[in-house]
Amino acid sequence: MNDERYPAQVLREYALLADGERGAVVGPRGELCWMCAPHWDSDAIFASLIGGAGVYAVTPRERFVWGGAYEPGSLIWRSRWVTTTGIIECREALAFPGERGRAVLLRRIIARHGDARVQVVCDPRPGFGVCRPRFRGAWEADGQDLWFRWTGAEEARPGHGLELELTVPAGEHHDLVLEIADRPPRGGPPDAGRAWHATEQAWGRAMPRLHTIADRDAHHAYAVMRGLTGADGGMVAAATTSLPERSEADRNYDYRYVWIRDQCYAGLASAAAGAYPLLDDAVRFVGARLLEDGPHLKPAYTGTGGPVPEQRRLDLPGYPGGYDLAGNRVTHQFQLDSFGDALLLFAAADRHDRLDADGRRALRTAVAAVEERRRDPDAGIWELDDRAWTHSRLNCAAGLRAVGENAPADTIVADTAAHATHPSGRWQRAPDDPRIDGALLLPAIRGAVPAGDPRSKRTLNAYLAALTEDGYAYRFRHDDRPLGETEGAFLLCGFLVALATHQQGDVPTALRWFERNRAACGPAGLLAEEYDVTQRQMRGNLPQAFVHALLLECAARLNE
Repeated sequence: MNDERYPAQVLREYALLADGERGAVVGPRGELCWMCAPHWDSDAIFASLIGGAGVYAVTPRERFVWGGAYEPGSLIWRSRWVTTTGIIECREALAFPGERGRAVLLRRIIARHGDARVQVVCDPRPGFGVCRPRFRGAWEADGQDLWFRWTGAEEARPGHGLELELTVPAGEHHDLVLEIADRPPRGGPPDAGRAWHATEQAWGRAMPRLHTIADRDAHHAYAVMRGLTGADGGMVAAATTSLPERSEADRNYDYRYVWIRDQCYAGLASAAAGAYPLLDDAVRFVGARLLEDGPHLKPAYTGTGGPVPEQRRLDLPGYPGGYDLAGNRVTHQFQLDSFGDALLLFAAADRHDRLDADGRRALRTAVAAVEERRRDPDAGIWELDDRAWTHSRLNCAAGLRAVGENAPADTIVADTAAHATHPSGRWQRAPDDPRIDGALLLPAIRGAVPAGDPRSKRTLNAYLAALTEDGYAYRFRHDDRPLGETEGAFLLCGFLVALATHQQGDVPTALRWFERNRAACGPAGLLAEEYDVTQRQMRGNLPQAFVHALLLECAARLNE
C-alpha cells in the first residue's frame, strides 16, 4: 500500500540521484519515491512514484517551502526547506561510482539555521512493493534476495517500515546511511564522512572541463549522462518506467534500458564537447553489441548487454494518468538507423584517435550490416510500424560518409531521393507517407547530404512552418488536431532545430531555439522527453538521456 503522506508530484519537482548502476528519484518532501536495485532494470524497492509501496523520506516536521540544487559538476543533491523557525538542508547522493551489486544511499541532514526537526521514514519494499523486509537489531533486514543495513538511526521504531523523529541542533549535521546489496553485508558499516569524501572526489575526477555557450547546463547534462552510465559503458535511456507522455493515452514505456541510438547521441555530443570518457563508453558498449549481433543488432539492451525483457503489466495503480509497465516491446523491432548512428559514433572516435582494434572491427561489421539490410523495412527512430523510413536510410548514408564509404552512401541517397522526395523538393517521411517529420532534419545535420542542398533547406523551412510553434517543435502530425493536443513538444526536435538553423548560418535563431528548449525543466534541471507547452509541464520518463545529449551537443556546436 502506498504511503499517502507522499503523494505523486508534477515531474518538474523531482531530482535524480545516480551512481551509474542504478538511480533514485527524490521529491520535494524529501521522499525517495523511486529506486530499482541492485540494477537499473531490477524490481523497484521504492515504488511510490507509480502508486506502489516503498519510500525513504526525510521531511521537516513543520510547515515549509521547498527548493534545492545540485552541487556543481555532480549528482549530489541538496534539498532545502525554509520552515517557520529555520532552514534545513538534506544533502543526498548515491555513493559514486556505484558497485554492481551494492548501493549506498548517503543522506546528511544539516541544521543550516535553527534546529532541524525532521521526520524520517525508511520503508524499502522489494519486488515493486510485494515484500516487506523485517528489520532487526539496529538495523538490518533482508527480502527477495536483497539485504539492507541502515545506520545513523539507532532510535528508530517500527511504523511504516522504520520511523524516526530527529532533532539536529543548529549548526550541526546528522548522517544516515542505507546500504542495499545482493549479498549480506560484510564488515562494519561505511563511515559516512569517508563515503562523502570519496563521492565528492570521484565526481570531481569524472567531470571534464567544458567550454560552451552554456557551461553550467552543459556540465549538468554531462553529469546526468555519467550518472546513467554503468561500468560496462551502457547508458540507460531514463531512470524510470511508466511516467505517461500523455494522460490516459496508452503512451507509457519502460526506459530503464540502453538504446543504441541514445548511446550514440551521447557519444557524439561528448565528442563535440571534447569530453571523451562518455565517448569511450559509448564506443565500447555499441561496439560490443555489434560484434555480438552484427546485422541482427537490437535497438536496445540491458545495462549489461543482455536482452530487454518482454513487456508486462505490474499490479500497481501507476503514476496519475498512466499505468504500470516493466519491459519493452522494442526487443522485437529492427531499427535500421542504429547502424548509421553507430558509424557516426565510430567516425567521431576515430577523428579523436580513440578507436581501438575492436572498434574498427565493429565499424566494418556495421558497414556490412548496412549493405545487407538497407532495403529492409524498419520501425524507425520513432519506433512505429515497419516502413522504408527516409530518415533511417539517409542516416545510414551519413554514417557511411563519415567513415569514408562514399560510393555506397551515394547509392543510398540516390535511391532514397528517387522514392522519398516530396513534390515540393523536400524530403518526406517515407515513399508512401508525404508528411514532414522532425527526424528529416538529421540527414543534413549528420552529413548525408550537404547543408546547402536545396532539399535540406526546403525540409527545414517546411518543418518550421508545419511543426513548430512558439519556440517548440513537434515530431510529426498524428492527425488534424492542433499541435500539442496529441503529444507534447519534443525537446529533442527543438535542439535539432537549433543545430539545423546554426548549420544554415542563422546563429540568432539557433540561439533562441537552444535557450527556449533548455529552459523546459524544473529546479533540478532535468529534462523529460516531452514538454506540455500549455501547462508548462514535463511529460514522460525522466531524465531523458538523449535530450541531455542534444543539449550538450548544441551547447558545444553553437559555441563554434
